[in-house]
Amino acid sequence: MPRAGLTPERVVREAGDLADEGGLAALTLSAVAGRLGVRQPSLYKHIDSLDGLQRGVSLAAKRDLGEALTRAAVGRSGPDAVRSVAAAYRSWVLDHPGRYAATVRAPDPDDEEDREVSAEVVSVVLAVLAAFDLEGDQAIDAARALRSAIHGFVSLEAAGGFGLPRDVDRSYEFLIDSLVAGLGRA
Repeated sequence: MPRAGLTPERVVREAGDLADEGGLAALTLSAVAGRLGVRQPSLYKHIDSLDGLQRGVSLAAKRDLGEALTRAAVGRSGPDAVRSVAAAYRSWVLDHPGRYAATVRAPDPDDEEDREVSAEVVSVVLAVLAAFDLEGDQAIDAARALRSAIHGFVSLEAAGGFGLPRDVDRSYEFLIDSLVAGLGRA
């Protein structure tokens, strides 16, 4: 019989917290079991494997990131929407570094649920970029450029990679403003 209060959702949530605290590499079944106060075999009533747990963390994180980006985009368009979504993206990643690491890979082509959740996140970004009259391959290129720029900046920021005496927030604004200017010319 499953331990009272232990559900697949709780196991995934705890695993996400663990990943945020120690990095995705710290996510092990024994560590999650220890945090939940159960023996590792007890987890198998709620998850099927470490891969399954990592998949669960990834799906939950993508949903959460997508919701954060959607909230940031609501009521905005054009450059304002890009800036708002970029700020929300950065904030979410800095608050959830382990969960974010679980979202970086493209979904497995055979995993329909992951493809759908990933597509929801991408659709928010594409909707924001639509104000720049980007379509088809050009919209995909723009979404990749935006994601890559944000990912690179925030990854460096989280790793302590900015040591020069310049406010990091201003540098991030410069990056996003440069991207917005480029999108306007695209």
